[in-house]
Amino acid sequence: MDELELEFELHPQLAADSIVLGDFPLSRLLLINDATYPWFVLVPRRAGASEIYHLSEEEQSQLIKESSYLASNLADTFAARKMNVASLGNMVPQLHIHHIVRYENDPAWPGPVWGKTPVVPFTEDQIHDVRRKLEALMAGEVEFVPEK
Repeated sequence: MDELELEFELHPQLAADSIVLGDFPLSRLLLINDATYPWFVLVPRRAGASEIYHLSEEEQSQLIKESSYLASNLADTFAARKMNVASLGNMVPQLHIHHIVRYENDPAWPGPVWGKTPVVPFTEDQIHDVRRKLEALMAGEVEFVPEK
């Protein structure tokens, strides 16, 4: 582990809004705690990074690999009509990339999901089901944290 990873802390807003699922080699994998959408976030474990260009070239390449791998697996697992993948950071400055599975019948289609509907937290059973699906597909690529 290098110094930037040792100093890494998840932004409080991301911590409040999500469930930690595990770690890719570079990024922490989060599930946004809103059962309305299959919504995941990758956060590179690098202290002080707020933009992709703050990462080394090697880390940028790794982030793109992790993001593409995640998006592809989510699209297949959740039968996505479209994957919304974006790094905005207007509200949370820590570098993070949203991966949102979209359907033509979701409540926000075709617009953005932010603020469209009230948040519906996952039940423990739903979290378990999501984890089980991802673990089956991404075992060996993601080091999943134990369930609580």
